[in-house]
Amino acid sequence: MATCEVCGNDYWMTFEVRTAGDQVHVFDSFECAAHRLAPHCEHCGCRVLGHGVEDSGQFFCCAHCARQAGASMADQLRDAVGAHPG
Repeated sequence: MATCEVCGNDYWMTFEVRTAGDQVHVFDSFECAAHRLAPHCEHCGCRVLGHGVEDSGQFFCCAHCARQAGASMADQLRDAVGAHPG
């Protein structure tokens, strides 16, 4: 058994995540992995779990937040989710 590095749970079904730089992290759930590894949106603060938007090293959860924060590429961004197809 191994121990989750976020919650400390000693669990038989833990898993390892290897990140850039060959760092190895041990978690007992995807929730703990996201808590430790997912970046925060620079505008609203939520966890970026999808593709998100990155501009000059800043991460945003969506194009709207990037525009609101004044990202340099904001004029090139378009929200596709919820957009009317016509």
